[in-house]
Amino acid sequence: MRIAIDHRTHYRFSEPQARLVQMLRLTPCDTQDQTVVSWHIGVDCDARLRDATDGYGNAITMLYAEGPLAAIDITVTGEVLTSEATGVIRDAVEPLPPLFYQRATPRTLADAALADFAAEAAKGADRLERMHQLNTALHRRFPRAPDAPDTGATAAEAFAAKIASSRDIAQMFIAGARSLQVPARYVSGYRSDGEASHSAPHAWAEAHIEGIGWIGFDPVTGLSPDASYVRVAVGLDALGAASIAGMRIGQGREELDVDLHVDRLGGEE
Repeated sequence: MRIAIDHRTHYRFSEPQARLVQMLRLTPCDTQDQTVVSWHIGVDCDARLRDATDGYGNAITMLYAEGPLAAIDITVTGEVLTSEATGVIRDAVEPLPPLFYQRATPRTLADAALADFAAEAAKGADRLERMHQLNTALHRRFPRAPDAPDTGATAAEAFAAKIASSRDIAQMFIAGARSLQVPARYVSGYRSDGEASHSAPHAWAEAHIEGIGWIGFDPVTGLSPDASYVRVAVGLDALGAASIAGMRIGQGREELDVDLHVDRLGGEE
């Protein structure tokens, strides 16, 4: 499947900023089932862009802009060719061992309610079956989990609130999986779901299954990711895989708007 992405992030500041430093996790990497055909990151002001790789193996771009800056627009456009892999990740860069992804973070720490939910849902005969059961159970509990900007909620807080975005429910899956001693990680990327536009990138999770490797699970659908997904960045939680993170030097408030379109251009060519 050929997928086109147009992702525009608009920052506005109530007072001019002296300097802006951002880490952009906005570039997908090639795997056996995902090929980047074209990709471009643009900025509407004078800025230095430096490409690198972070500790998780994600492609990153460091952005350095000197002020005064009243606003900045970051534009990402590209096309990616994907193929069906039933959620299995093949030939991805893996600098860290699976055991690393059993490490809990403040945002993915399961409280008693979430851990009990995971234990009750996942009673399969093997690890793969248990992860599918956890994925299905979260989908049933949160049948509508849209892509939305990050509120900073932890997995436990979102679980208790009974209202969740795709990033919240992905963190719930991760917290539940780790409570069952299964390595799991957060994934940020794009999904072509037929919607005209999105207010944030899509989020899902991956769990490591011995003998198979990393497998994707999307509690938003209750299924594993298919060829309509573009995988961009992984991390221990939403913060570690955030599309844009950094710092600014200056006073005042920051306003953020996202305009995101993900379109299918057709099958493999």
